[in-house]
Amino acid sequence: MPELAYSIPATALRSPLAHLQPGATGHTPAALRAAELPDLGYLVLRGHAHDAAFMAAVAGVLGAPLPTRPRAVLNCPAGLVLWQSPDEWWLLCPRAQRDTLLAALGSALAGCFAQVVDNSGGFTTLRLSGPQHMLLLRHLTPHDVDALPLGDCVSTVVSKASMVILRSDAQGVALVFRRSFADYLWRLIERSARPYGLALCAPAQCPDPLVSPLLPPAARG
Repeated sequence: MPELAYSIPATALRSPLAHLQPGATGHTPAALRAAELPDLGYLVLRGHAHDAAFMAAVAGVLGAPLPTRPRAVLNCPAGLVLWQSPDEWWLLCPRAQRDTLLAALGSALAGCFAQVVDNSGGFTTLRLSGPQHMLLLRHLTPHDVDALPLGDCVSTVVSKASMVILRSDAQGVALVFRRSFADYLWRLIERSARPYGLALCAPAQCPDPLVSPLLPPAARG
């Protein structure tokens, strides 16, 4: 039987970087722009890619098969799927559709050796863009970010925290990390960006081509 976790009401959550004030630090004009992309749903799927019943059940809900290529990203009708390991995928989805998707996946996976968990209270996403965004990432992580193809994602570390880098396009990346590390990671990003200048923006002013379409209409601008 699949494990179905309880979901957290959207009204109970507050953006972990909501206390930050928009504006620029370092050089002006800033060569980097950042925006938290809040109010998303995050569902964690576990199962075996070689289990035909599991793969078919998930595809029926998502509207497309789960990707099996390492670091792959799938843009599907249900949202955005990030490959994490041979038996784990993250689904980023509109918060308004989270509960419906959670229930549909739980029902579809009945009888399968699988797990679906709502971790919307555990993650947040930051869009980072600008001509120096790849240089900044080289300061932050030991991973060879230049070798990450456009449209792919990778799990890596930034100092003592873990992070998933989604290389959304040539202009920027989406960084997915735990809410508990949000302030810690923001301080590292802000400090490393001082030589180039960093402007904190509203989500509509720093959109991500893959993640921003999942935001509520008011946040997209």
